[in-house]
Amino acid sequence: MTLSVQGLTIRAGAATLVDDVSFDIAENERVGLIGESGSGKTLTAFAVMGLLSDELDATGEITLNGTRILGAREKDLSRIRGKDMAMVFQEPMTALNPTMRVGRQVAEVMTLHGKDRGQAREAAAELLRQVNLPDRAVRAYPHQLSGGQRQRVMLAMAQANNPELLICDEPTTALDVTVQRMILELINDQPGSLLFITHDLAVVATVCERVLVMRDGRIVEQGHVRDVFTRPKHEYTQHLLAVSNA
Repeated sequence: MTLSVQGLTIRAGAATLVDDVSFDIAENERVGLIGESGSGKTLTAFAVMGLLSDELDATGEITLNGTRILGAREKDLSRIRGKDMAMVFQEPMTALNPTMRVGRQVAEVMTLHGKDRGQAREAAAELLRQVNLPDRAVRAYPHQLSGGQRQRVMLAMAQANNPELLICDEPTTALDVTVQRMILELINDQPGSLLFITHDLAVVATVCERVLVMRDGRIVEQGHVRDVFTRPKHEYTQHLLAVSNA
């Protein structure tokens, strides 16, 4: 699996939100994308997933295994999303259907990509068990689960079709320390490549091997986590580390 992002620029009218961003993620590589709120991290992830709103103008090139993502037809993107790449969103209640039972939502991700309904239901129950949810979660509605449980449902959905690339957008925000640790352990156990978006440098040090530092829509520094965190070159990276260690 190779994700290639080259010269990605995203504009809203005259405002440039992401400016000439380029990076690659190789097979089984785990990359962190860090920066303060509003730096363009989530927009970059949405561009990779082909989820940018029509109000935004995006240029550049994004490919997954050589298949064009940016500018592709929705019909083509729907075959890739959830199968070749998947995303765990920051707030699961905005991504989960409040009127559908959790087990059915997980199963639907698989039936959309060709799995038999009976097999999908069985696989959904097993996936929910694998993320340490009780058996009752299969028939629960999202509002009947805690924030940490809903995030585990999102992780089960993201892994339903064994995607080659998993994107996590602040998946542990607003969770208590114990639940954060559980979510991170589950993510660490997932095979394949990872793009992990966060403002928490300690999490990046735990989960990722390479890091991209983003400020005001641009990547200002990138490299191996150990090198960037011990010998930061850019003043903004130095600032983030100083705040993190304060």
